[in-house]
Formats: sequence, structure tokens, C-alpha cells
Amino acid sequence: MIQINLLPHRELTRKKKRDQYVASVLIAALFGGGMSIVAASWFKSAINNQNAINRVLDAEILTLDKQIKDIKGLESQIGALQARQRTVEDVQSDRNQSVHLLGELSRQLPAGVLLTKVVQTDQQVLINGTAQSNEQVSELLRNLTGASAWFTKPELVESVANVMQLSNKEQRPMFNFSLRALLVRVAVTGVNPVPAMSSAPNAPGIAPDIVRIP
Repeated sequence: MIQINLLPHRELTRKKKRDQYVASVLIAALFGGGMSIVAASWFKSAINNQNAINRVLDAEILTLDKQIKDIKGLESQIGALQARQRTVEDVQSDRNQSVHLLGELSRQLPAGVLLTKVVQTDQQVLINGTAQSNEQVSELLRNLTGASAWFTKPELVESVANVMQLSNKEQRPMFNFSLRALLVRVAVTGVNPVPAMSSAPNAPGIAPDIVRIP
């Protein structure tokens, strides 16, 4: 006996495949939506974490900026204190310079040389005096150049020949000279310069007017 299926099987097959396709599309959409939600949540959490880190870094940067300003202020104060210390040291060094200046001139003056005026301007010293010969003036320059620790770069400004009238109507040639030199700051700890007016025989004369110009 022959059986004939009169049901629309092709339509049923197409409907079944369509239902399967729709179901797979829905599943894919749901999976994609879920993954999008998970990814969005992860990115949002990462952004929030990074923002929190950025806020911490900003706070640390502000703290460091304040510390840098404090350090710069301390460096400025240290520089000012060092400048004051140098000033005090210079003042202490210069306080007894006149004594050491006269003592050193007394030691370096050749016999027959008389100083009439000494003017100190900062570290420069201008010396005026009289000598019996130009050789004595040259000897004074040599002494200040090589034998003195207190003077440097001495140079002759002028030397003028003159005649000194003695009491017995005798005339003696004299040389009025002027020279300048730089005064060196020397550590004075333990230094005991000799007095300006030496009591030794034949000591050179030194009776100048001392003028110090700050």
C-alpha cells in the first residue's frame, strides 16, 4: 500500500531553519550585549582607578612644589647667611689691617726713606714719602714685591728730585716719591707684627699721616 505525505514539509523545514537562525541571532545579540556591558564596566572601573591615581599624583605634585619652594627659600637664606659670614670675616680681617700695614711698612722700609702719607682705599694703598736716592726707592719697591706677604703688585707712580735745605745752610738732594700697591688679606691668627716705630738702631723713619677710605 502506497502512502503519500501531503503535508507541506518544505515549508516546515524552512520555518525550522528560520527559527534556528532567529534564535542564534538572539543568542549572539544577547552575548554581544553582555560582553559590551562587561567591557563598559571594566573600562569605567579602569578610568575611575586612573582618575584616583591622577588625584593622588596631583596631591603629591602640590606637596613637592611646596617643598621645592621651601628648599629655594632655605637656599636663599643660606646664601644670605654665607654672604653675612663673609662680610663679618672681611670686617674682622680688615679691622687690624692698619696695624699690620704700618708694621709691614716699618719692616720693609730701607734706611734713609721717610714716609709722609699713607692712604688706604679698600685694598689699594697709596704711599708718599721722601728718600735720599732713587736706589732707596727701588729697594723699597723690591722689598714690597718679594719680601712682603701683605703687599702685592707695587708700582711707582712718580719720583721727583728735590733739594732739602739744612739748618747750616747746607743743601741735600732728596727725592719725593709716590707709589701704590694692593693690600693682601692674610690670616692674622698668631701674627704679631712689629710696632710701626722700631726702637732698633738705624731703623727707617715712618711717621706718616694714615688715612683709611672705606
